[in-house]
Amino acid sequence: MIKKPITIQISSGLEARPIAMLVQVASQFESEIYVESGKKKVNAKSIMGMMTLGLDTGENVTITVNGADETEAMSQIEGYLTNK
Repeated sequence: MIKKPITIQISSGLEARPIAMLVQVASQFESEIYVESGKKKVNAKSIMGMMTLGLDTGENVTITVNGADETEAMSQIEGYLTNK
């Protein structure tokens, strides 16, 4: 299991389109991927769950990835959220 704090650096924040893209990235992987913000923890593969977080640029989240491809999954998720 990998757990990592990340600061969102997507210029438009996580609105509908960027969330859909994040869900697409997360869905490519077999691993369980969760995004935690404050007291909420949601499945990164759930568009509705991600929408409930209401995240914006500059906010800090904790990404938790657990599974066979967790290293690659964390790398891709981090890259997307930080525009790398």
